[in-house]
This record gives sequence, structure tokens and C-alpha cells, in this order.
Amino acid sequence: MSKTAKKSQYGKMTETPISKLVVTLSIPTIASMLVTNIYNLVDTAFVGRLGTSASGAVGIVFGFMSIIQAFGFMFGQGSGSILSRALGSQDRESATVHASVGFVGSFMCGLIISLIGFLLLDEIVMFLGSTLTIAPYAKTYISFILAAAPFMCSSFTLNNLLRYEGKASLGMIGLMFGAILNMVGDPIFMFGLGMGIAGAGLSTALSQIVSWGILLFMFLGGHTESKINLIKAFQAGPAVVGNIMATGFPSLLRQGLNSLTTVLLNSRCGIYGDAAVAAMSIVSRIVFFTFSIALGVGQGFQPVSAYNYGARKYSRIREGYRFTAILAEGIILVGVTILVVFASPLIRLMREDPEVIEIGTRALRLQALSNLFLPPCMVTEMLYQSTGHRAGATMLSALRSGLLFIPSLLILSSVRGLAGIQEAQPLSVVLSFPFTVMFAVLFFRKLPKADGEKIGG
Repeated sequence: MSKTAKKSQYGKMTETPISKLVVTLSIPTIASMLVTNIYNLVDTAFVGRLGTSASGAVGIVFGFMSIIQAFGFMFGQGSGSILSRALGSQDRESATVHASVGFVGSFMCGLIISLIGFLLLDEIVMFLGSTLTIAPYAKTYISFILAAAPFMCSSFTLNNLLRYEGKASLGMIGLMFGAILNMVGDPIFMFGLGMGIAGAGLSTALSQIVSWGILLFMFLGGHTESKINLIKAFQAGPAVVGNIMATGFPSLLRQGLNSLTTVLLNSRCGIYGDAAVAAMSIVSRIVFFTFSIALGVGQGFQPVSAYNYGARKYSRIREGYRFTAILAEGIILVGVTILVVFASPLIRLMREDPEVIEIGTRALRLQALSNLFLPPCMVTEMLYQSTGHRAGATMLSALRSGLLFIPSLLILSSVRGLAGIQEAQPLSVVLSFPFTVMFAVLFFRKLPKADGEKIGG
């Protein structure tokens, strides 16, 4: 990349009007997330044709995929946040070192997860909340996910690095190509070749590897400011690795707790049969599909926040936070309206089972309504992490993802049974909102009011 191009990228991130910049960076992220989530819904619908137990297996494996994503996001968000702030202060050498270490670290973590997973396959499937009837399907599906784990884990890191550089459109190409390939592969492998759920797993694994190759090419082909340099990655000291992992820990915690809560949710649902497991799995995917649009806006804000924090342009951070929260809330409002009105038909589209539809409809409406409180929570978490405020980001991640949800799930499921399981996650979101407001106020009180001022100075 030429010196002129590098300068223009710095100018873009620090001078473009905030509303235009956030929207511009959000569009490719939203597009890739929508395509990915459309694939998830299509995959759920295809697998649903194999039966309720097979449909439940998707939810079981989804919890394990969250673990892979957790480590990919830890290295991606950690190295990405540092990389973006380094580019904001025009230190490209540091950006390259952190990008390289982040990539290698995530690939190695994926490899370790794969090895442990194959050694403890039976135990892991049951730990994830599988019932005896779901287990055979889950074991088949998860075997393909384990084979692709190093590529999946490092793909999440590469995509985050591209976003933090302000090059989300490059990440979109890799993710969208993989998702489309997955959607095409599902019916071919599952029904055309008669592989059943093994075909769904194979399609997912192959598409993830192809997507990984495209994302890696963006760094090796000179399309980015930072580079992936294996020599620099292995020469980096423990301090670099520790800094990345500490900065990315809130993401690991958030995703790890999400995985844990998915396991607990599946276990509690398993008491009420495969229909309950399948219903809550379907609800999670539908809700995340609508929330992913607002999440894409928040991810468009992250590089803006990190880059301008490094450049000491604090007024742009304040403006970006307000704009992103308002825009995300507007998007969520539209999504909530659709989900509440069309809850039953949407569940039926995924699985034509009266019990699944009944359980899923109520859960979907409750989760949709609670999503109205999510945008400020999401943007505040991203604000803390993108600016390197690790303790605050960690606490915010832990609150909503686990510290509030896990007790809510355990208590409500014991007191109210299946109804309590449906109510636990919405309640935890609502309870996290006051804490989010407090954290946001504290952050902006400490942020310098004048641009160019040194933090703490």
C-alpha cells in the first residue's frame, strides 16, 4: 500500500463526518452479518427437515462454536483495538506486530481446541446439554466443526483486524463468500448426496476454510496497512501476547459466558424434551439475526472509537457514541415490531412442530422486547474495549452475559419451570441496563474534553 493511500486512510478515520463514517464502516459489516445469519437460519431450516432431534443438535453445536468464536474474538478484538490505536498515532510497525501475533495466537488456540475436542468428543457433546436422542446427530456435526476449528478461530481474528483498520468491506468479501458457499453446499451435501446432518457439517467446514483463505489474502496481498508476518509474530515477547489477551479478554469472557449459558439453557430445556431444546435454539438464531443489524452498526463504531482515541480526537468519540446508540435503537425498534407480530410464523418456518412453535413463540416475543435495552449496552461495551479500558469492558461483558443471566436462569427455571427458562434471558438484559448507563457516564466524565489533550494530563 502506498504512502499516499496510508495517509488518506488516516484522514478518512479522523476527519470524515462521524455519521457518514460510522454508516460507511457499518454497511459491509451489516451485509456480511446478514448473509452469515441468513445462512444460519437456512441451515436450521434444512436440518429441521431431518427431525426435531437433528434440529436440537444444531443448538448443541452452536454452543461449542461459541467457544471457538470466543478465542477468535479475544485475539481479534485485543490485537485489533491495539492495532487501531497504533494506526491512529501513526505507528504502523506496532500495528503489524500485533496483527501477526493475534493471527498466530488464534490459529494455535483453534488447533488446541480441535485436538482436545476429538479426544473428549463424547463427554463434550453431553456436557453441551445434549439428550440421548440428540447426541448422535450432535457428534456427527461437531466432528466437522472440530476439523475446521483452527481456520474458524483465526477467521474471526482476521475479520476483526480488518474492521479495526477501517477495512470492513474487505472482511465482508471473505465472510459473504463463505456464507453463500455454505448455503449452496447444504442442500447438495445433505440431500443431493444423501449425507444428512454430516452434509451440513461438511458444508460448514469447507466454507469456513475458503473464507479463511480469502481473509488471509487481504493481508498477504497488500490490501491492508498492517501485515501478517510470521517471523515478527514469533519474535514478539510475552508482553505483546499478554497485552493482546488482556485487551481481548472481555470478548473471551462475553463469548465464553454465552457458551456457558447456552450449555445451561440446553441442559434446563433438555428436562422438557427435544422440542424445548430445538425451540430455544431456533429463537436464539432468529433474535440474533435481527440484532445483528444493530450489532453491525456498533462494530462500525469500534474502529472510529479506537482510531480517534489514538489520535486524541475525543469530540469525535462522544459524537460517535451518541449517533451509534440512536441509530442502533431505531433499527432494533423495527426488528422488535416484526418479531412480536410474526413470532409464530417465523418459528413455524424453521420447524413444523406444534410443541416447538408453542414454546418458541412466547420465548421469541419476550427476547424481542428485551432487545430494546440492548443498543446502549452494546455500544458502551464496545466503547470501553476499543479504547483499551479493560476492567470496565470486562465487567460489562460479565454482567449481561453471565453474572445476571446465569442466576436468573437457575432461579426462574426452578421456580417457574419452562416459563422461567423463557423469561431468564430477557430479564438479565433489562437488569443490565442501569449498570450500562452508570459505566457510560463514568467514561465520559474521565475522557478529556479538549481534543489533543493527553489522557490523565
